[in-house]
This record gives sequence, C-alpha cells and structure tokens, in this order.
Amino acid sequence: MEHVRYAVTADPIYHKPTSPSPPTPSETDDYGIPTSLEPQRRPPTRPRDPANTEKRTDPFAFGSRYLEEGDNIFEFNAWDNVETDDSYRDFAESQFVKQREAPVSDFDRRRFNLHPERFWNTFYSHNTANFFKNRKWLAQEFPILNQITEEDAPACTLLEVGAGAGNTAFPILAQNKNAGLRIHACDFSKKAVELIRKNEAYDEKYISADVWDTPGPSLPPGVQPGSVDIVLMIFIFSALSPAQWQQALKNIHRVLKPGGLVLFRDYGRGDLAQVRFKKGRWMEENFYVRGDGTRVYFFEEDELRDIWVGGQDAEDAPKPTFELVRIGTDRRLLVNRQRKLKMYRCWIQACFRKPGQSLFPDAVKSAVPDISSLSISEET
Repeated sequence: MEHVRYAVTADPIYHKPTSPSPPTPSETDDYGIPTSLEPQRRPPTRPRDPANTEKRTDPFAFGSRYLEEGDNIFEFNAWDNVETDDSYRDFAESQFVKQREAPVSDFDRRRFNLHPERFWNTFYSHNTANFFKNRKWLAQEFPILNQITEEDAPACTLLEVGAGAGNTAFPILAQNKNAGLRIHACDFSKKAVELIRKNEAYDEKYISADVWDTPGPSLPPGVQPGSVDIVLMIFIFSALSPAQWQQALKNIHRVLKPGGLVLFRDYGRGDLAQVRFKKGRWMEENFYVRGDGTRVYFFEEDELRDIWVGGQDAEDAPKPTFELVRIGTDRRLLVNRQRKLKMYRCWIQACFRKPGQSLFPDAVKSAVPDISSLSISEET
C-alpha cells in the first residue's frame, strides 16, 4: 500500500447518499468511501481453491484473485481486477464536481507550478529512503527488468526518470549479474539524488545519479542522444503538469535508441487518491496539488494513447512518435482487514517503443508477450 501513504487525507468525506436520508459519519469509512458501496463481484465461475495463486505469465493480467459472489471482502488484503459499480462511479463524479467548485487559488497555482522541485526537495528532506518500500514487485510487471540483469544478457543502458531515493534502482542492482548493465538514476530533486548517492549500495561502476528536469531544455548529465535502451517511468509522468508533457516526451524520445522501450506505470482516473481530494486542491481537470505541495495527475488509457502515439501537438507541430506495445488498467481493491476499510486503487501500466529495431529483440519478445504480433492499429 505504499502509494496510499501520502495520498490519503485523514478527515472524513461526506457525500451525496444513494438513499433519501443523509449519511452519518458512521456510514463512511476513514477513507471516505460510503459503507453501502460494495465492489462489483464476478458471478461464481470456480470454487475457492487455495492453489489459485497470484502467479501469472502475462504481466498485464494484474493477478488472479477475483472477488466473487459469496466471498468475504476482508478475507484477504487485496483483490485483483475489481470493477467499481455505477453507484461508486456516481459517488466519485460527485466528488470531482465538489473539487472543481473549490479550486486552487490563482496565486497558489502559479506558486506550485513555477518551482515544483522545491516541494519535492522538502518532501525528501522530511522523508528518507525508508519512506517508500523497495519496488521488488516491478520485475513482475515488467519481466525484462529481470532479463537485463542476467549474466548472459546483452549490455544495456537503463535511464530511470524520477528515481526518487532509489527504491527501484537498488533492487535492480541487488540482483544484477550483467557486467554490461548501466543505470542512470535521475530526479529533479537534489535531495533525492543525495539520498541515492549516500546509499551504501551506490556503486559508480553500475549506477550514476544526477539532477535532471525531465521537461527541461537539456538531456541528463552524461547521457548522449540515442544511447538508452530502456526508460523507466514509474509514478513520475503524473508529477508533471500537462503543459510539460510534450517537452518531456521529446527528451525521452531523444535519449532512446531505435527500438528502445519506455516502461510506464502511473495513476488512473478514479483512484482513491483522486476521489479523496478536498477543496483547494484542484488545479485543472484531473490535476491536483497535495498538501505537501507536490503535484499529481490521474490518467485514462485513451488519453495516454493520444499523448504518446504520434499526432500533432497544440501548435500543430509533429510530436515524437512512439509505438504502443501494451497498455492496461490495473484495478484493485485493497482492504484494511483489522479496521474494515476499503481502498479502490486504479493504476495504468504501459509499454511504449521508439520505432526501430531493438538491440536485444529476443529479450523484448519474451518480456512482453506476443510483442512481435502487436501493432499500433491492433492495440488502439
């Protein structure tokens, strides 16, 4: 539940009820979810079998623990592929209306957008490398991260954008046996970069950490155009304002080799963190500022397709072209079994590719199922 830590506010939310009588505080849980709104369950298709684990061969399947009729929601800590029903979606939309009615002031909007790195510096000054758990789960979502660390893997350059305190880079290094692996860990918070460099696992033979503003005018220090095999973007694109997206994409496109991959995971629209925002946090549609001054955007699949896959930008200039390899929405129900709380989470996972022949095609094909048969037209 690492992404819940700073995204959830503590005060209860009161909402428009589905019944005629107004709700009382006891009718909402601590996350503001009406207790009457139950997740949408699947019709029973199989007996409950303890052997049915969460192991999966397709990384975009997002687990196999399905919530079916008769299941006790609080039997497990999480359920996979949980769709919200109409009543929950209506509740979420009513929350969004309230957010729009009480937006961030113009003064604060300029303040949060002018120097966002200041707020992330403060964040990492207060929260050390132990604030987030290491993302050991990431290799399950993107198996190629396992394959590039194998002893017989080809030389590979990985650029992590928004590396934070190294909670992704260091787990990759911990299992690395590839003498040709190089990781460039970049973040626009100098405090985050300091945390990476101070880590006892920081080895300049395999990793370098630098301050880099992704939508800025230059490339990361020490990174040449067309030199990167994989760009890792995990909960970082959402920290940029929509006005910064196109320059960020141009920079990512520029550093990638032909056939290079972008591994992407970020917040989806309707995630608990979005529904929970109160007044004075809405900056523009689906774009908010948290209480600590850091920003966050919530995406939809079609929106990401439009952003990443060719076309024209606002000035009718050609955008950098990426191919869509895979995209999917990960909807999960996380629960606090002791306190009987429900948390509806929504993340979007994607893999984009710069056109061209990859230097490690066999690894890519096995890491992303059926990549050889996919095309932009088939995916969209």
